[in-house]
Amino acid sequence: MILLKSNLVESLETGGKPAVLHALQQAIQLEHATIPPYLYAMYSLGQQTDNAAVADIIGSIVAEEMLHMTLACNVLNAIGGHPVIDTPAFTPDYPGPLPGGVESGLIVNLAPFSLDVVKNVFMEIEEPQDPNDYPETATLLEANGQAGVTIGQFYDEIKKQLIALGEDAFTGDPARQVQPPFPEGGIVTDLASALEAIDIIIDQGEGTGTTPLAGEDGELAHYYKFAEIYYGHALIKNPNAKPTDPPDQQYYYGGAPITYNASEIAQIPTNPKAADYPSGSAQRHAMDNFNYTYTSLLKGLHDLFNGQPDTFRRTLGAMMSLRQQALDMMAGTNLPGPIGPSFEYQPVNPA
Repeated sequence: MILLKSNLVESLETGGKPAVLHALQQAIQLEHATIPPYLYAMYSLGQQTDNAAVADIIGSIVAEEMLHMTLACNVLNAIGGHPVIDTPAFTPDYPGPLPGGVESGLIVNLAPFSLDVVKNVFMEIEEPQDPNDYPETATLLEANGQAGVTIGQFYDEIKKQLIALGEDAFTGDPARQVQPPFPEGGIVTDLASALEAIDIIIDQGEGTGTTPLAGEDGELAHYYKFAEIYYGHALIKNPNAKPTDPPDQQYYYGGAPITYNASEIAQIPTNPKAADYPSGSAQRHAMDNFNYTYTSLLKGLHDLFNGQPDTFRRTLGAMMSLRQQALDMMAGTNLPGPIGPSFEYQPVNPA
């Protein structure tokens, strides 16, 4: 599992409101930093129906990561903070640890889809502190042995400190927040709604200790969605399990097959950079255009999460454009061959 630096929690314990503001900004960066690797793998699957099931699962996780980022921004706004998204420092550098991660721990790459990436990167990112050991998952429970805290423990400490700050901390203007376009989550106005938002982030990412679902009737948590891809079958209820049986006997990976066609995966490099291609080349032009769209998206999100809801359509348009540009690059459309986008900060229009 991925571990965050222990000082993130230690500073929260003694830092008061400034430390909670800083931690929530870290949480926003952390949630965002998972999205480019997930998108890179998902786009590499192409648009063939053979790979649709896997792409849909990854896409559902990306959508919930956007929800988590939105909720973290709402909580930060609710206690008087201001999300900072439109800066080069906000943009992750791949390969590297996730923001706040233990530097000797998991290194995250921009890599095309493979079962190795799903198991050793994506499931590591989403693994809860005590995952339910459903059949065939025992090999994934190796001890890490490094000093640090899990993402769930990080969010638990944020909850603890929000409780300590109390209702008086919620001085932010609700008009600066965004109503998520999902059934879950909403505007944060007080301690109860803030804790609810954090619980959604934790449960959708890790599940609970007794079920792989994010809530009693929710979807599977991210760790178990990725495990479905790895094991090639949907996680379903065990009809032979008794209510008194342990949680890891209540489900098993024996549902509908989840398959993909490896021959349809784009042959693209891992961790590409715009600088890998000569200035003036078609590949460099495509990279620069993608990165300009990506940076425009970050600018739109920054405005959206800082009280400018009229930027929603512009931001949505950038998301759609980003997807098509990535698919064209990975298909090699109008290029000498397939390439992958680098998700770098590019504030100047290269056109």
